[in-house]
Amino acid sequence: MKLTSFHIPEMDCSSEEQMVRMRLEGVNGVNALEFDLPGRRLDIYHDTTADALAELLKPLNLGARQTAHEENVSAPDGDRSAMADRRPLMWALAINLTLFFGELAAGLVSGSMGLVADSLDMMADALVYALSLAAVGGSAARKNSLAASSGYLQVGLALFGLAEVIRRFVAATEAPDVGFMIVVSLVALAANVATLLVLRQTSRGEAHIEASWIFTSNDIKINALVIVAGVLVWWSSSRLPDLIVGGLIFLIVANGARRILALSRPSNG
Repeated sequence: MKLTSFHIPEMDCSSEEQMVRMRLEGVNGVNALEFDLPGRRLDIYHDTTADALAELLKPLNLGARQTAHEENVSAPDGDRSAMADRRPLMWALAINLTLFFGELAAGLVSGSMGLVADSLDMMADALVYALSLAAVGGSAARKNSLAASSGYLQVGLALFGLAEVIRRFVAATEAPDVGFMIVVSLVALAANVATLLVLRQTSRGEAHIEASWIFTSNDIKINALVIVAGVLVWWSSSRLPDLIVGGLIFLIVANGARRILALSRPSNG
């Protein structure tokens, strides 16, 4: 068996780890994957060629480059059960779905595009987790189909959100309810912090737990961005900071959808 290591600089959250897993798991010649998310490293145990692996990773546009290669290595020890793999994904899925519905309702009530966009970011992440759960043990064709459905849904929602941002720029819409906007963002921030605390207590160095930690940390940054937008709306009495932040988050979601759609391209192997 061979071991090839890749440095993947753009793999900095759990959803991107799951996209890499979706791309490689089940491919003929790929025997095991080991992730070091903080180090942006992926070790692949395989019987195919390193060039073939690089071609599989290339469509994800995560900047993967080979850093090491060994021949005649032993298979990794300590394989976990399917339930152990599913458990952190199910936890992350539940958190993100709850925040999606809560922030979407609050965004519509308060008139805040920042909250609506943040809720869509939560849903986009939830879709990646749901996609990974549904594809466990599935065929490559099923994985491609699920990835395409998820990606197109995210693209559609992101484009709709960007169109609404543009409409509000042009139309004489009122500024959002700042108090409601900030309170809901603080609740979402608290939920993500609580998730970090739970992960800290349960973490045993497993890749998925570590990935969820980094992924939730990124969500906290977006929560903070929406809070800053709310403060700027209050300070300026203008709707523009909310619209700018909303548009930025919608672009982030659209970029994530582009990466997911890369998974729907049939892999050779």
